[in-house]
Amino acid sequence: MSFLDERATPATPEDVAPVRSPTAGLLALIRPGQWPKNVLVVPLPLLGAVWSWQAAGRVAIATLAFVLASSLVYVVNDMADVERDRRHPVKRHRPLASGQVSRAAATALGVALAVLLVPLLVLLAPEGAWAVLVYLVVNAAYSWRLKHLPLLDVFIVATGFVLRLLGGYEASGHSVSGWLVLTVLTLCLLLILGKRRHELSVSGTGHRPALVGYSTHFLDLVLVMCSALTMVGYLLYLRTESGYEVGALLTAPCALFALFRYLQIVVVKAEGGSPVRVLLRDHVMRTNSTLWAALLLVFQLT
Repeated sequence: MSFLDERATPATPEDVAPVRSPTAGLLALIRPGQWPKNVLVVPLPLLGAVWSWQAAGRVAIATLAFVLASSLVYVVNDMADVERDRRHPVKRHRPLASGQVSRAAATALGVALAVLLVPLLVLLAPEGAWAVLVYLVVNAAYSWRLKHLPLLDVFIVATGFVLRLLGGYEASGHSVSGWLVLTVLTLCLLLILGKRRHELSVSGTGHRPALVGYSTHFLDLVLVMCSALTMVGYLLYLRTESGYEVGALLTAPCALFALFRYLQIVVVKAEGGSPVRVLLRDHVMRTNSTLWAALLLVFQLT
């Protein structure tokens, strides 16, 4: 029996859409839980460097700009996917799909986000705003048609994270390492492909047309490939930034363990539907990340 046969089984707590106030529904529509993704705007390896207040202010503006831009993308994408979301066992509880937020209210929210975004882009000036504008254009194309094309759909989403990284470095006035860009790209592909694998196992191909181009075996193969490329990219990034100093190399086992843990969650536990939740709520991942951050801090200070 498929999850579409709702009338054949009694409703469970997971099947009932949460009751939200209009304000809470609009807040859920812009996905504040996904905002941590925009931390990539902050050039992480430069956190220990000496910044000017001007550079710090520009990075803060760029971060806020990507928060508003990504929220706008979520609103537009939910409006485009409302019918498909209603056929998904989890996404049918989203504000638009469940009917808790009207299309008119969602449109007004999207316009408000766009209006708030404009002055931030002006403050960033062309050299700092281009990454946000490209992000919006790419995601508009994604919502229109590209999300239905297998492989291209995951590369488009991963590109959004690379643009966050580039936008942060542009705002800070520092140059970005090509190996760091490769690492972020392949890591994001890994997370997105893990999410696709979970979607395929939970809802089949009915909810997301691009899933017809994937199989569990194929996704397992490319997950391993992306993991290997992420690790290689990280090691080469360490080489360019530190020349393989001992302090930097000590972070490599943490990176490798994080990759192993994520693959364990996706393949063994058949989870991974929300990469942000995995990264922030899994206690093993949090412990490893804390140790990793501590080693990076020690490396920066020595």
